[in-house]
Amino acid sequence: MTPHRLSLASRLMLATLTILLVSLPLAGIALSRHVQATATAAFDQRLESLLQVVVAGLAWDEVAGELVLQRDLGEPRFTRVFSGWYWQASDGGNHTLTSRSLWDQRLATASHPEIVFRDLSGPRGTPLRAIERDIRLAPLAESLHVAVAISREPLDTEIARFDRLVALSLAGLGALLLAALALQIRWGLAPLRRLRADLRRVEDGEAERLDTRLPEELARLAAAMNGVLERDRRLMAHARHAAGNLAHALKTPVSVLTTLADGIEEPRRRRIRDELARIDSAVHHHLARATAASDAGLAPRIAVGEVLAPIVEGLGRLAERRGIALHAELPEPLYLRMDAQDLQELVGNLLDNALRWAAGQVRLNGGEEAGGVWLAVEDDGPGMDAAQRQAAMARGARLDEQRSGSGLGLAIVKDLTELHGGRLSLEEAAIGGLCVRLWLPGSALREQP
Repeated sequence: MTPHRLSLASRLMLATLTILLVSLPLAGIALSRHVQATATAAFDQRLESLLQVVVAGLAWDEVAGELVLQRDLGEPRFTRVFSGWYWQASDGGNHTLTSRSLWDQRLATASHPEIVFRDLSGPRGTPLRAIERDIRLAPLAESLHVAVAISREPLDTEIARFDRLVALSLAGLGALLLAALALQIRWGLAPLRRLRADLRRVEDGEAERLDTRLPEELARLAAAMNGVLERDRRLMAHARHAAGNLAHALKTPVSVLTTLADGIEEPRRRRIRDELARIDSAVHHHLARATAASDAGLAPRIAVGEVLAPIVEGLGRLAERRGIALHAELPEPLYLRMDAQDLQELVGNLLDNALRWAAGQVRLNGGEEAGGVWLAVEDDGPGMDAAQRQAAMARGARLDEQRSGSGLGLAIVKDLTELHGGRLSLEEAAIGGLCVRLWLPGSALREQP
């Protein structure tokens, strides 16, 4: 589905999801960095305190000629071998003093006049956090470099635990926000769903007006739409009334002219009567089109099988007299929004034409397809080739142009079909002749595929 076809609910959920996917990770990273900085600062303060204790306890033993630590640091881990707690003092030469925990190992330190914190690798590859500084200790000529290092593992474990907690908390918060938003959207868009359901009922002919018991913004929209529907009904009624008046006004002059033509000698009389018949047929055709166009939008919902039953029964008796079998297979239920007379006129003309050309059988089939109804009229007559089918679709062509009798031309049937939002096609019939296939939408008000 393309972005511009997304529903309002989908748009809101997608926008919120995008915001959460951007903002929550950024918030998590910011929290993690803050906690990491805070925990590291506290860790470093502890290291600095231990460094001060070590520095305060260092002294030079004149008798032994070596560095000594004159006080207990109060931390047994400095005496346990490879415990992860180490200290070291060295002048870079022969004078070096270390905690017992270092055993025969040494810390990779460097000279720093000021206090420096850094990470380094200790014995057995243990990651350490170290603090270093240089001090002057009499009577040594060189500066004494003092370092205290503690394993980073507790600090890293604490930071990792917090990161997991933040990730789970933010994921839960995101899920909770999405669920709350989904409920909010469902509640907030409920009036729109009601309005859509009302529109569907109007489309299906089950209602004539939209319910205006809606929030203020939608109530005004529904009232405006009701006004449009009511105005359309009045215009349609006026169009039908005007079409009836026009038919009545033309009927008498045509009848009079037909009577007067009887007093004219042949062949002029035949030519005049033919032209008057064409006028009468054209008037009825265009009046039928006008009526169909006015009824297409708000026509009632009809059952196709029930509406076509009289046509099939009547033409069935005509087919029997001609020795033709007429088979009608229309599934139930099959519904359309269309004037019943228009549907009877369309299918009746197609069946009448099929009976004129059929050799022994005519079939009427139907079913549902793509939100509408398809109807197919087949015969076992001579049929048409591709060129003839294309020519028959041209305006003014007739399905029965090679036989006597009156009837709507195929182009007229096509016009009436299109007025109702449908489609017409000519195909080769399975029984050998011509197949005329109609597709009519379930509702002319809905967007067609």
